[in-house]
Amino acid sequence: MKAMILAAGLGTRLRPLTDDRPKALVTVAGRTLLEITIERLRQFGVTEMIVNAHHFAEQIEEFLRERGNFGLRIEVSREDELLDTGGGLKKAAWFFAGPGSSLDEPFLLHNVDVVSSIDLGAMVEAHRESGALATLAVMERKTSRYLLFEGAGLLCGRRAGLDGAAEMARPVREPHALAFCGIHVVSPRLLGELTEEGAFSIVSAYLRLAAAGEKIAAFRADGFAWRDVGKEESLAAAEREMGGVG
Repeated sequence: MKAMILAAGLGTRLRPLTDDRPKALVTVAGRTLLEITIERLRQFGVTEMIVNAHHFAEQIEEFLRERGNFGLRIEVSREDELLDTGGGLKKAAWFFAGPGSSLDEPFLLHNVDVVSSIDLGAMVEAHRESGALATLAVMERKTSRYLLFEGAGLLCGRRAGLDGAAEMARPVREPHALAFCGIHVVSPRLLGELTEEGAFSIVSAYLRLAAAGEKIAAFRADGFAWRDVGKEESLAAAEREMGGVG
């Protein structure tokens, strides 16, 4: 199985730690976020990965080279300009469409600053059974940005905070607001549907596709440990939790 690790961000929420290194190389419990994510994906069975990089990209390349790519096939997609999540995936589309690739084999998209125990196997299985174009790990928690889902668990909109105006992809009377966990299972067919150019959010593309009738599904991850370690104040908590988070 293949995966992409989204690691190109500037890591502004982690300054001053990211003044001299990329976010992916910030450490938690003695390991870099990149290593934690790679090992998490490898434990699940991922053998081929691509990492997008921009801020101190050469450090990421050197880190992987010194460790022999952890015995895996790992490519680096360097972005001269930040392309956001959607643009970054579109630039790396070649990795998922090479010889031997199958349009039936989904791949994982994983933020480098997310540490969790979410059952990736169950998530992939749910994706396959639903026939969705993409499946997003979501949970009930407070966040500054909510994704909105209809009763069947399909994406129908998004909203900023608890009281922000909803941006709807299609009308739903009482959508369910859930927080996104930064982990996706994606069908390769999505790559041919990304008509946006330059830098763009993958969530914006999901909403456009949902409006066109595509299935963007929710995978409920409420029972699993999860932490966004993209902020300095969350690193100490993550250090304490690492014993119980894979």
